[in-house]
Amino acid sequence: MDFEFSAEEKAFAAEVERFLDEHATPDVADVTRENMAQIVDTPARRAFMKKLSQRGWLGMTWPKACGGQEKPGVYEYILNEALARRGCPQIGKGIGIIGKTLIRHGSEKLKQEFLPQIIRAEIEFAVGYSEPQAGSDAANMQLRAERDGEGWRFNGQKVWTTSAHFADWYWVGARTDATSKKHDGITVFLIPMNHPGLTIQPMPTIGDEITNTVFFDNVWVHDDYRVGQLGAGFGYISEALDLERFTMFTFSPTEQRFEELVEWICAAKRDGEPLRRDPHVRERVAQLATRLEVARVLGLRFVAAAGEVGGKPPTVEASEYKLFTTQLSQRVADSMMDLAGPGAQLRVHTKEAPMRGRSEMSYRYSVIDTIGGGASEIQKNIIARRKLGLPKNF
Repeated sequence: MDFEFSAEEKAFAAEVERFLDEHATPDVADVTRENMAQIVDTPARRAFMKKLSQRGWLGMTWPKACGGQEKPGVYEYILNEALARRGCPQIGKGIGIIGKTLIRHGSEKLKQEFLPQIIRAEIEFAVGYSEPQAGSDAANMQLRAERDGEGWRFNGQKVWTTSAHFADWYWVGARTDATSKKHDGITVFLIPMNHPGLTIQPMPTIGDEITNTVFFDNVWVHDDYRVGQLGAGFGYISEALDLERFTMFTFSPTEQRFEELVEWICAAKRDGEPLRRDPHVRERVAQLATRLEVARVLGLRFVAAAGEVGGKPPTVEASEYKLFTTQLSQRVADSMMDLAGPGAQLRVHTKEAPMRGRSEMSYRYSVIDTIGGGASEIQKNIIARRKLGLPKNF
């Protein structure tokens, strides 16, 4: 398999870099926000996404009938990784997850209403799966949606809903049949975030960002905003999570932090001796460099496995990529803290801090990445069952 980009792909990558040189301004690009740099939570970031849309770079891999260009997935990969490396907002939930799932399973009404808005960068989404009793076991969700006339009435609660405080629409799973097996009684809906029955309660995270608890109090939504078949929602959620595990956990920020670590090692001294000559330090960064190359190839392998335009996302490849890449992010953060010593505990942007304080921030934030989109333990179970054929253990 050829892991190098073609001449056309390299030309596109260069075009993206020139665009970012001009438009990735400080109010848009901030690598110190780590993985949360991808969200579109300010007016400047929304304006930036509209510029991407105007260049024709959003929805490139979508079918032409849905407003896309049917380009190979590698173009979306090149774009998203370039955005991530600069700390810019990325293609995110709309283009990378919800739009693709709607293309496969949404009604014509939902496609016509939402897909053009997504491609024009006019709309942002929050995703609601987790609940107090349903985190890694998403099929245990208890948010109730009961039939009421031409629609559905929702009562219950979601937690860990990042983006709820600025999103326009809520992509949410709810239990529509309490008598079915837990995987069979779930349906996906789209709910406007400004619905008066929704209450959003912010929750600060260890990574200095905000996630949210969302309460539903007699929230009524027309059946037109049901996604796909009644009771088939867990399958749609599983597909969306496969996309999330690749789209939302990019490789470039980890590589960028590693390069910053190596640059610091080359200049640092310990006990009067250059740190770069320490054999233990050299061994550690060599191991990280090797793991980074594996992570890069796993990402390209997902792109290759995704195959045809509008096809089902590859589950095992998504889990392998997500597990390896997010744990590698933690390894890099651990190394930054260990090698820089006490100074590594200084906060980001502190003048005296090694590596501009990235080590402390990365150390806190990289933990979150191993949980969001399905914890590492869930990815191991998926790989064990789907790839190795081992029995279910829960």
